[in-house]
Amino acid sequence: MTLDTDQARREFEQSYRALLSYRYFGKANPHLDRGAERELMPLRRDMRNSTGGIMAAPLCIAAIEPWWLDYQDIAAMVAPVTMTYSVIDPAYDVRQVEVVREVLAVGRQMGFSRARVVDGNDPERVIAISTGSGFDLGVVPDGFEPIDNPVHRLDDTADLPPLREVFGVRSDGGSLVIDQVTPELGAPNRAIHQGPVNILMEAAAMDALEKSQGTADFQVDHWTVQFIKPGDVGPFRARASVRAARGGGRCGVDVTLVDEGRNGRIVATVSALFSRVDQ
Repeated sequence: MTLDTDQARREFEQSYRALLSYRYFGKANPHLDRGAERELMPLRRDMRNSTGGIMAAPLCIAAIEPWWLDYQDIAAMVAPVTMTYSVIDPAYDVRQVEVVREVLAVGRQMGFSRARVVDGNDPERVIAISTGSGFDLGVVPDGFEPIDNPVHRLDDTADLPPLREVFGVRSDGGSLVIDQVTPELGAPNRAIHQGPVNILMEAAAMDALEKSQGTADFQVDHWTVQFIKPGDVGPFRARASVRAARGGGRCGVDVTLVDEGRNGRIVATVSALFSRVDQ
């Protein structure tokens, strides 16, 4: 069935408004959200690890890779293939981050980009750098304009639940699971969105670190995601393995996410590097 422009726009707007990833994180994007002038996101306590440093999943929400919406008048939503983040500053005292983007190349089907994530109140302070590749989903209707999509402005002094709880992650038999794709967790192509994917895989990585090393006091230094196949059925199960350096000060973590409703096919993998933080 071919949708007319108005119907395609309505369906896209409905999907984007339902998606929890950006609303809950308070992420504003001038290309998508009416009234937003800068690409900003707050850093709340629930976006930090046990030592107060920034977590990987919030970086993936703040600076989704790749990105080229409205680049040279190309109106396209992008399905990520790779997303890579290197943390330079754990951002202990940073209250909001801003994304400074650079489109590297866009071809007929694929594109490549990178970005700097900086302190939203001090743009000379770089928190992380990112890069990624992906392909055009082709789901943005002609004549698309930013839409009204109020984000959540949560009180950072409130007792906020862990991100894993908000996004439906549960423990099951020594691994972590999200049961199914819902409108709140689904991308416009109706597969599970990269936001909950990264939240689930980071939760699995942190649980594995704590079990292996006896503490969760680790700061993510590097986080690379590969998206293999869309996850559209569920349950989605994440398992993590820790590769510790001698002494345990630095640990590599491999995470694999599978869609059990698709015969256990791999949806995404993570290769990450963490450093222990002594408090």
